This record gives sequence, C-alpha cells and structure tokens, in this order.
Amino acid sequence: QAQLDQLTANIPSAQISDIYPLSPMQQGMLFHTLYQQEAGDYINQMRVDVQGLDVERFKAAWQASVDRHDVLRASFVTEFDQPLQVIRKHVELPVTELDCRGQPDLSTSLDTWAEADRQRSFELAREPLLRLAMIRTGEQRHHLILTCHHILLDGWSNSQLQGEVLQRYAGQPPANATGQYRDYIAWLQRQDKVASEQFWKAQLASLAEPTRLSSALRGETCIESGYGKYHQEFDAEQTRRLSYFAREQRVTVNTLIQAAWLLLLQRYTGQETVAFGATVAGRPADLPGVEQQLGLFINTLPVVASPRVEQTVGEWLGQIQSQNLALREHEHTPLYEIQRWVGLGGEALFDSLLVFENYPVAEALQQSAPEGLRFRDIDTLEQTNYPLTLTVGLSDTLSLGYSHPHSVFTKVQLEQLVGHFEQLLFDLIQDPRRSIGELNLLTDTEYQQILHEWNHTQASYPSEQCIHQLIEAQAARTPDATAVVFGEQHLSYDQLNRQANRLAHKLREQGVSPDILVGIAVERSLEMIVGLLAILKAGGAYVPLDPAYPQDRLAYMIEDSGIGLLLTQSPLLERLSIPGLVHSLCLDRMDEEWSVYPDSNLENLAQPENLAYVIYTSGSTGQPKGAGNRHIALTNRLCWMQQSYCLDSCDSVLQKTPFSFDVSVWEFFWPLLAGARLVIAAPGDHHDPARLVALIRYQRITTLHFVPSMLQVFLLDETVANCTSLRRIICSGEALPIDVQRQVFGKLPDVDLLNLYGPTEAAIDVTHWICRDEGRDVIPIGQPIANLATYVLNVILVPVVPGVCGELYLSGAGLARGYHSRPALTAERFVPDPFGKPGGRLYRTGDLARYRTDGVIEYVGRIDHQVKIRGFRIELGEIEARLQEQAVVREAVVIDLDGPSG
Repeated sequence: QAQLDQLTANIPSAQISDIYPLSPMQQGMLFHTLYQQEAGDYINQMRVDVQGLDVERFKAAWQASVDRHDVLRASFVTEFDQPLQVIRKHVELPVTELDCRGQPDLSTSLDTWAEADRQRSFELAREPLLRLAMIRTGEQRHHLILTCHHILLDGWSNSQLQGEVLQRYAGQPPANATGQYRDYIAWLQRQDKVASEQFWKAQLASLAEPTRLSSALRGETCIESGYGKYHQEFDAEQTRRLSYFAREQRVTVNTLIQAAWLLLLQRYTGQETVAFGATVAGRPADLPGVEQQLGLFINTLPVVASPRVEQTVGEWLGQIQSQNLALREHEHTPLYEIQRWVGLGGEALFDSLLVFENYPVAEALQQSAPEGLRFRDIDTLEQTNYPLTLTVGLSDTLSLGYSHPHSVFTKVQLEQLVGHFEQLLFDLIQDPRRSIGELNLLTDTEYQQILHEWNHTQASYPSEQCIHQLIEAQAARTPDATAVVFGEQHLSYDQLNRQANRLAHKLREQGVSPDILVGIAVERSLEMIVGLLAILKAGGAYVPLDPAYPQDRLAYMIEDSGIGLLLTQSPLLERLSIPGLVHSLCLDRMDEEWSVYPDSNLENLAQPENLAYVIYTSGSTGQPKGAGNRHIALTNRLCWMQQSYCLDSCDSVLQKTPFSFDVSVWEFFWPLLAGARLVIAAPGDHHDPARLVALIRYQRITTLHFVPSMLQVFLLDETVANCTSLRRIICSGEALPIDVQRQVFGKLPDVDLLNLYGPTEAAIDVTHWICRDEGRDVIPIGQPIANLATYVLNVILVPVVPGVCGELYLSGAGLARGYHSRPALTAERFVPDPFGKPGGRLYRTGDLARYRTDGVIEYVGRIDHQVKIRGFRIELGEIEARLQEQAVVREAVVIDLDGPSG
C-alpha cells in the first residue's frame, strides 16, 4: 500500500489509464539513465530547419499523436519489486516557442540552446519524456528541436511518428491502429526462456573473455570531455560495389559490415573469439499490427564469432549470415540474461554497438511533407552507454556514423580506426576465394612505415672484429690508463691485456678454440674480468656459473653446457662439486702458475659468427636453457652503445650485476673498449644502497645499471642526492615504473635515465629510450638499436596497428645463435623472417607490446607464465616442476603477486 501511495503522490490515480512492465531494452535504458544521470545516455535529439511552418497546426498535430499512442504518455517508476511504466490518460506535450530573428551568430546560439535542452534530461517518473522547441529564425523559417528519451521509441517508431504528425498537419487522419505497446510486453512474457537459454549458451560457448575495443586500443590519454561524432560516407560507386558483392554472395550488406567488424575486432584485440552488440528490430511477425505500432521494440544482442585465418571470405560471410538467421527466433532475449548465462560474472560482453538503420527519418520528413513545407539540414544525435556506437545507413550511398565519449577514444585513434575499417571492408570484397588471413587492415603506407621507416637502423661498425680485439686496440692507445678497479686493487690497460694474454695462451694450450665453451665460476674480483677476457682471446665462449646458485642448478648447467674446462677460485672448489671429466683452473693462482706464458696478443681465431658467451635462463620444463650469443651481435651492441652514450677516459662504470645476467656483459666490456674505468663492486654491494652510495662517491662513478625494483630501493637512501658524479643510470630487466622516473628526476636532476630492453636471446639490449617527462603513465622501451629491427605482430605474423597489443619479434644483427643443444626449441622460438632477406630469422620474445603512433614501443607484459624478479627471468613452470619433485607435494601452482616494489 505504501508503494501505491507513493505512486499516486506523483501521478494521481484518476490520471492513470494503464500500468505494465518494461521490455528488456527499456529496463537496460532505465538502469543506465538512473546510474549515470549526468552522462546524457539515451537522450535523443533531432534538429531540422523548416520553411513555411504553421506553428499552431503543427502543435495540434503533435498533441493529437501523443493522445493517440499510449507509449508517448508513459512514465517510469521504480518503487515496486520491478520497474513499471505508468500510462497517463492525458499528457500535454511541452512546447517551447522562441523568436531568434536577428540573433547574431545564430548557428552557435541554436547549438548552445539545443545542448542545454538535452542536458536537462528528463525526470522519468513525473514529466513527459519528449518535448518540442520551435525557434523562429526568419519570416518563414523555423528551427525545430525534438528531444526525446529513447526509452519510448526506437528508430522505426520515430520515423512513423514523424510521418503521422505530418499527415495530421496536412489534414489527413491516419489509419486506425491495431494494438498498443502493452501487447508486445504480453508477447514477451509468453516466450520460452529455457529454449533461449540453451540457444545462447551454445552461441557463446567459445567466448572466453569480453571483447573490449577501448582497452585494446591504447594511446595518448584524452582529457577532453563530452561526446564525439565522426561521419563517413562512401560514394555511389563504392556503395554499388559493396551491394553487388553482397548480392553475389547471397548475404545482406548488414552481414557484410558485421563480418568486417568482427575481423577488425579480432585484429585489434588479438582474441580468438570476439563479440560486438547488434541492434535487431525485435518486432515479432506473429503480433498483429506490430509494424504500425510505436514503442521500443529493438533489442541489443551479442554477435559472437571465431574467425579462422584459413576460412575463405565466402565461407566467412556465409557463416555470419547463417548465424544471424538462427538468432531471429531468440532475438527477444534480454541481454542481461545472456550476460548472466555466459558465466563471465555478468559483466558486459562487448563495448562496441553496431546499429543498421532501416528508418530514414530524413526521407520520411521529405516524402511526407505537405505542400508548402520544406525540410532541410536534418541532424540527429543519439547517445548510447557504449564506448563506441557504429550506425550504418544504406540508401544510394552507404554512411557510417561513429559515436563515442571523448574520454574513451581520441580523434587520432578514431580516425585510425575508421581508416582501417574502410581498408578491411574493401579488401574483403576483392575476391570471395581469398582466405581472411590474407586481408589487410593496414594501408600500404602504414605497412611500409612500420616495416621499414620505424626500422631504419642501418649503421656501419667494425663487425669483422671481436670485442677482445677492440679492447686490445684500446690498450695499445692508452696502456698506462687505469682499466679495472676492485677495492684498492687496480690494473692498467696494459696490465689487464698482458694478464689476459697469459691466461689465453694457457687456455689455448688446453684446447680452447672457437665455439668451445669454457665455464667460469668466480666471485666478483679482478680475476673475473681477466678470466672473461682471456676466454674470448683464446677463441672460446664463456659460460658464467654464479657461485650463489643452488648446487643442483650449477651441476645441471655444467652437464648441459658440456664444458671440459672451468675457471674458478680456490675457496669455491669444494662448493662447486666439479665432475671428474671437467678440468679446473684457479684464477687466484695465476701469478705463480702462468708467468711462463707469453703476454703478447694471440692470433685471433674467432670469427664474427662464433659464440662469445652462453648464458642460462629459466626454462618452463623445470631446467634452465642456455642462449648462445655471437661475436658479431656483441660487437654491434657495444659499438651502438658507445656511439649513443659516448664514454671517455673521464668516465667510471660500476660493474655490480651478477655475471649470470646478460647486463653484466656490457658492464664488463663497454668501458674497456672506450678507454673508461671499470669499477667492480665487492660481492654483496649491489644489495646495499648505503654501500653503493659510498662506492659511487668514492670512485666517482658516472655510469651504472639498475633493474627498476632495485633502483627504487636505492632511491630510498637519504644520501642518494650526494651522488653528484653520476651522469647515466641505465635501466633494464623489468618494466620501469613512472614513479621511479619521477624520483630520479627529483633526486638526481642532472642524471640521464635510460630505459633499455632486451631478452637473453639477443645480445643484451635491442631497444632504447631516453626518459623524459611526457605526461604519460607508461615509460616506453623505445625503438630498435642499430642494425636491429623490431616488429609487433599478431598470431599470423602480420604487423598490428599502433595502439594495439601484439607479440614483440626481433630480427637483425643482435640475435643469438639459438639455445645450446636444443635445436627443436631454437626452431620454435627463432622463426623465418618474412620481412627481411632470405635466410633471415625472427626471435619470438613472448612479450606483449604495442606501437605508439610515432613508432615508439611500449612494453605491456608477458604472453606466457614467465615473470621478472629483480631482472631475472623466472619461469613459473620451472618452480612448479621443482615443487612437484618433492615427495610430500602432489600438485603445485605458482603465481606471482606484486609486492611493495612491484
């Protein structure tokens, strides 16, 4: 009774002629209107200029139409267990009359008034949900503004209403109506819900996640508010070609548009199965007089499909046409029910809506206009709650209208989307026998830009020389300059070169030659750098074995690499469990054992394609895998670094990265080929910010590396601002957070912050970025270094469009040879390069990335279950495998959780 009392307080019972439930579409619109009252969703507005209008006759024609149709007198109340629509016996249509003759800047004034009127919205429970404004702009001219809530009428009904009003205006009574909107509500309640549930569950069985175009397309953040429209129209010849192809394939133009939109969604999101919303007419054929009734009959339904690259265009179009025919028996199903049945937590399945208009309001006005009335410049504004609404109109020409909030899509993003859809649509109609995997989303200009302009990295370096030869040349130029410092110990360039030469002669005597792997397990020390350089001089490739690793991991790496020789230090012999077949040399006994060997440079045996090192990374099978990198890749990488950042004799580079991590490679060798000082941190220093600050200040360090999580810890030290010698901080190994960049800029304003990216399967880093405040929330990994190329590709190795995620692929001089003794894995990860010279390779990084519109690349995340912890690659599968080896563990699942530092 209390609910009835509240209802009659708003609408006296004597004024109520009927009460009945809402249709599913009305319920959805009611929800969004109440949930976001300021958004303006579903407040539709039509504006038109008219010549020769009799205002009083026009008002009377409108009022008569309101009196005739129950739905135009509906209010919507929510006080009951379910929302209800209350039909009043009489509603006076609100009409505003204004005279703006002589108004300066009339067009702007009209726009301002219309927008203000739309922003007034409607009070759904109290007032009429449509209103009319007639603004006089000349002696015989008026500007009409009809503002109406979409909850009353769909587009077909609106077109019929306009025709009826003009018919009454001309003095011609309309034909008698059959039925009212409540008949449709009663029909809905008689439908078989169980059958619909079975149908829609089958339709959506393959949809693993919602299709969010707005999330897939990332770029510059738009701070503009309001709602945007973009209109695209194809000329008569283009429309004829599309219509002819559709007829030839025995499908509708609507199906053609839907099929192309599904392909665009799949290319943009990278999802196997995609969905969008389609508006259907919803008028049941078995309901008498339904075509002449006014109301909201339309419904929004998901169109879900999984385009397969091998399907032909003809097969694909036939599939979508058959799917559309099948859903007609269930097109009345409420979208909220479908979303509940699909099992994704009831969340929205899509964020793009496709509306195929079959109700040309402009034509209705022109064709129904009585003698003496002329309409022109008809404009409609319809706003939905979806991030993108694509409205399709077909007459002599095909028009596409894109509506969107400015906060979701920028103008640049939308123009890109529109261009790609046009490209895809017209490529679709070229040949029905083509596979849909062959269809192009990118224009030729975009394709060339991505493949060539953004990868124009050619540079000339001494690629025929190995790094140790370049260091020998530097030692000849500056023999007395300090090369390496460790604590209070130091070596000049000449001393370092001679000691490495003696050891290299010894190693060559032991059989070391090109592509022979030599293990090295030492703590950070002068012996470490002498040992590494000597292995290269002897022609071999070094395999770093971190003494801090677990013994079983070291044992596996020694066995898997097949090393016959291990360089180490006396205190580590007992900890390493060296197999009997592996001979060991202790570097801390170098002076007493190897002084008899020559200190002259050796004849170089290594060629550019020979291995320089093999570094082991985490493996998903439970065992690490070794990635072997070539001399030519290492030379290219370090020469690029020197060209870019220009070390000289005044620089001191801190080596603090564990040498099992490939960043250590440039820390060791870059300063030595540039004539700078290499300062080696004591074991454990890299974990202690206070000790690092002291070392940086004492040794006047100018250049050092951090993984971002460790940089964040370093910046917490209160004395970090005292590191005034620093000129460069180089980050890699993890995504660099924007907050860390801000801290560096604030505490170390004179330091260049450099963000590099690269997998172990390439020579250290493959992209570079000089950090700067761009006002964005993501720090990019940049663009490819010299003589490398980077591609962001989809699953069929086609470049993705800027802003869209894809897998990052690498090619060029920096690629590793492959995985040691794992030809199958090498073939899986290093694939033929379809863009380069014959025989070229691409490396699949497994990293998700996207292009910005300027070609700069942003890192997004991993495709697989690999994570980075303090810069080290960790396969969660490896940890799971180790856990499952334990007798007390039956099953194990490992997940990564973000901690305070990432």
